[in-house]
Amino acid sequence: MLRLMTLSGIVLLAACAHPTPDLPAPRLCLHSDGVPTRTLPATQFTLAWMHSIEKIRWEEDWRLDDGAMTLVEARVRGSGAGMEPAPGARLVNGVWHYRVVRREPALALTHSPFTTGYTLCAAGRCRPLTDWLPGLPEIARVDVGPCVTTTK
Repeated sequence: MLRLMTLSGIVLLAACAHPTPDLPAPRLCLHSDGVPTRTLPATQFTLAWMHSIEKIRWEEDWRLDDGAMTLVEARVRGSGAGMEPAPGARLVNGVWHYRVVRREPALALTHSPFTTGYTLCAAGRCRPLTDWLPGLPEIARVDVGPCVTTTK
């Protein structure tokens, strides 16, 4: 019996016969002047820190996509100066959870001895930023974002 293929079946068969080349997975890069750039095999990460005045923990979950970063969710363990919960935030066990539409090409963080340092969770590990970037100067700018690849 002769069987007719649908258009979607033909497209699927063509895709299997001619696979597209594997694209490199996005990678997270940590860069600061004076120390080697750190590359992590991660497409998602969490950045956590203590608010410098209120001493309350803040966390943001980010995802790498299309050469930029998208904020997935943020959490703050209280409220105070400059820490008002975003519209639509929900309070769960004393922690405000919220989502906002935010895309960034990269984040510029300030590392200094005057505040508690950042913690970065990526590639299955949570570590202080200074552990990810050994030799980081006492005061430094740290850029966090997708690794920039150049094409030939």
